[in-house]
Amino acid sequence: MDYDYDALARADLRARFAERPLNMWRYAELLPLAGEPAVGRAVGGTPLLPAPRLGARLGVDQVWIKNDAVCHPTLSFKDRVVSLSISVAVGFGFDHIACASTGNLANAVAAGAAALGLKATIFIPRTLEGAKIVATQVYGARVIAIDGTYDDVNRLCAEAADRYRWAFVNVNLRPYYAEGSKTYALEIADQLGWRLPDHVVAPMAGGSLVAKIDKSWSELAKLGLIEERARPTRIHGAQPVGCSPIADAVIAGRELIVPVKEPRTIARSLAIGNPADGFYAARAIRQSGGSAAAVTDAEIVAAMRLLAETEGVFTETAGGVTVAAAQRLVAQGAIQRDESLVLCITGQGLKTTDPLLAELPRPPVIGPRLSELAAIV
Repeated sequence: MDYDYDALARADLRARFAERPLNMWRYAELLPLAGEPAVGRAVGGTPLLPAPRLGARLGVDQVWIKNDAVCHPTLSFKDRVVSLSISVAVGFGFDHIACASTGNLANAVAAGAAALGLKATIFIPRTLEGAKIVATQVYGARVIAIDGTYDDVNRLCAEAADRYRWAFVNVNLRPYYAEGSKTYALEIADQLGWRLPDHVVAPMAGGSLVAKIDKSWSELAKLGLIEERARPTRIHGAQPVGCSPIADAVIAGRELIVPVKEPRTIARSLAIGNPADGFYAARAIRQSGGSAAAVTDAEIVAAMRLLAETEGVFTETAGGVTVAAAQRLVAQGAIQRDESLVLCITGQGLKTTDPLLAELPRPPVIGPRLSELAAIV
């Protein structure tokens, strides 16, 4: 998407932004939507939380959590991209919304369509977590499970987009969908007083979030909303070992993204073997001077618990990937103690409780007597 940056640079955007509520539409001039949004007026505006206890465990003095696990209405970052996509789709005259999803996008599309009384068809891999299926069907959407990987689902949706007059938010509307990702990074800069951190660690599935973090901050610098830094914010990408095509390319120092044919990871929301924006995400990481990490399932679960136990934030497996990757990068020296760090938490832990069931102890059962309590305290 192209914007009239010269005209925007002459406008007092900071003043305009400050007059509006803190939500994703606060930055309307940097979004490809003419007029008011059709849906999702309360989306975004999620907290940027100082995380000193987690920082102490990581070995970094200044750590913040950008917490989209509380994003309205479906508790994930995907509410942002869907609100923009559906608003554009309505403007184009679509009355049927669809998507290929690993879970969070399915929830957001179903909720957004329901809020406008639109039809919705959601395509998912058959192995998707039960909680995410329920959190899609409850809105009345038609859910179709595909016997295959996400990439199989995505290929079918590309074909269906040619056959049916449906607005696939991440296929035929993908350019608009991707621009919605920018609001996450714009909020970070705004909430830090129009400054940027030294480092940001973000999860990667299709790679769009990482690419749009880079674009967002480049736009802010171009418009004079933030100062040009001698050293740009280093962007780091996080993926699970069982599906890490972008991280593998960054670590190996190559531009080619080699698809993963059979993803195997508990972080199913990141299990996209052939990432649509992988090349752009890897390029953004390299140009920022950042890096990437791929972490194991055991590290993911441990990191989910670490974030919850230190900061009271319950994230899904993708957030565990982010925190575990940050641990790895600190240990490798890519992130230093005296540098500032933002961790991107993009989804709610209640959606992916299964990996924790085998790790957490069952609570003891006692009778309603003080003597029995005293015996275990």
